[in-house]
Amino acid sequence: MAKSTKKTGPITALDFLSHPEKYPAASVCAVFGDDTYLKREVLIALRRQVLGGGDAEMSLISFAGKEAQLREVLDALATVSLFGGGRRLVIVNDADPFVTQYRSELEDHVNRLSKGSFLVLDVKTWPANTRLAKTVAAGGLTIECKPPIERQLKTWLIQRAKGEHQVRLDAAAVDALLELVPPELGILVQELEKLGLLAGEGGVIDVNLIRENVGGWRARTTWDMIDAAADGRAAEALTQLNRLIAAGEKPHALLPQIASSLRRFATAMELIDSAESERARLPLRNALAQAGVPPFKLNDAERQLSQIGRARARELTHWLLAADLAIKGHNSSDDRARLELDRLIVRLSATAQRSASAGIANSSRDPNGSRLIVERR
Repeated sequence: MAKSTKKTGPITALDFLSHPEKYPAASVCAVFGDDTYLKREVLIALRRQVLGGGDAEMSLISFAGKEAQLREVLDALATVSLFGGGRRLVIVNDADPFVTQYRSELEDHVNRLSKGSFLVLDVKTWPANTRLAKTVAAGGLTIECKPPIERQLKTWLIQRAKGEHQVRLDAAAVDALLELVPPELGILVQELEKLGLLAGEGGVIDVNLIRENVGGWRARTTWDMIDAAADGRAAEALTQLNRLIAAGEKPHALLPQIASSLRRFATAMELIDSAESERARLPLRNALAQAGVPPFKLNDAERQLSQIGRARARELTHWLLAADLAIKGHNSSDDRARLELDRLIVRLSATAQRSASAGIANSSRDPNGSRLIVERR
């Protein structure tokens, strides 16, 4: 295997898929990780790089890792193909047992593969401290397929919307999409494809398009219920809860969704209290952003936390923990778990403990009345 001047070490699957031309396939490629969608996309991209499609696909040979014999794999790599310009691509799928069994032999052979032969090892684990991994890193290509962090995921979705669907995906719309859809790439790609068709070539995917077309009415109703509860509109929130329960939703599944939003308010309040203890100024909007509230929700969140009030915001973590323990314990039946959700919503109502919550809405606003600020005392 020829020496490479490129930077050693693994690259992320999203980097490879975004710019495959920067990372040409090497004679040995290790594709590792547990994200099946990313692995599938990476293997397709490697096949395209090496073989280019058409009749060249006949130059591909695949082995199952549990059954593969090293002799057979090496024979396949050494056989000159009649297609694809003489190139040969061999993929060992689920290759962990294959690598474990033949690690020392592979360490000796990876530098001696014939020109035009490409071996791809599809594995879940790839310890970087092994001689095999170091050898492949030095002259091959190592691609890590694990779920990306949120920042990488947002950037990739925006790039994919532009490159694959010729539409612009607003940054706020990405936040909205991730609020409604689990952070699983396969599901996100399907939703993005649907939204691209709805927006049309050259169009824009914005928050409204997301909210109207992603997740179905249950997801939107859950979102509306949480907003109504945080706004203190208990009657409306309970009506939305009734609809969801009648449609088959379980209280045990709804509580984590409610808790996800309310914990951000609790965290923001902790940040405000911490700043106050240090006699610092912290705008409410900044505290909410630091607590993880997406930008498109900040205006609503400011209003909602002001409605909740200081006293109740400090109690949110305790209330959520109590509700979680209750529905997992003495109130685990559906009917009694539902009562825990009712209790939580009523605690957030605009009339509950109004006097205790007045401080956050009034005494801590700046002269313009637009921001909650921790004043110097």
